[in-house]
Amino acid sequence: MIRLTHGMVLAAGLGLRMRPLTRTTPKPLLTLHGRSLLDHALDRFGAAGIGRAVVNAHWLADQVAAAVAARGAPDCVLQHEATLLETGGGVLRALPELGPGPFAVANGDSVWLDGPTPALARLAAAFDPSRMDGLLLLVRAAQIEGEVGRGDFLMDPLGAIRRPKEREISPYIFAGVQILAPALFAGAPGSEVPFSLNLLYDRAMEKGRLFALVHDGIWFHLSTPGDLERAEAAMAAGLVRALF
Repeated sequence: MIRLTHGMVLAAGLGLRMRPLTRTTPKPLLTLHGRSLLDHALDRFGAAGIGRAVVNAHWLADQVAAAVAARGAPDCVLQHEATLLETGGGVLRALPELGPGPFAVANGDSVWLDGPTPALARLAAAFDPSRMDGLLLLVRAAQIEGEVGRGDFLMDPLGAIRRPKEREISPYIFAGVQILAPALFAGAPGSEVPFSLNLLYDRAMEKGRLFALVHDGIWFHLSTPGDLERAEAAMAAGLVRALF
């Protein structure tokens, strides 16, 4: 178990599949139920006790900067990326701002509704730095409307995960929410080099140090404008009150 104090929201992506909405608005600033996707993530961070968060920005970065400046808690630091560093490069650059211990990372388009126990609290309670470099939040693919492909990971009874092999279907997809240890980045590509977190996941899986738990609430798959419309309709229909 750890105490979360720092986190990062990945908000620098181009959001190409969400066009035309993202031609003039960065994807994390699109709204769902009256709040931007970025605010949804930062609200969850604040509720989890995270006091300091890094938000990276690239596409329409001035808009993201203004949104970050307008927030209260958590205390936010903007990381402007003139060159898109991808997920791994973005977090690696932010490490000096993320404290000495494990920290939370959420995709800027990840919107989740907590079940009986908040997802970040569950992740923090389950994170064991002695045997984990990363702990990912997964969602059951059967619960998701929209394109999920072959799934992302399979999980053993102890929570260790691996990728599906050829012709193998995974029942889980990654929710874009996780706790990572600084040790995950040992040997990562150099500073200012774009690379995906998937590179570090693969290394951690080879060492048996990448784990996951399954979300017990609601998660919205927000890839296309249609996904956003369906999520808005679900929220407007009182889905949250009906389920919780």
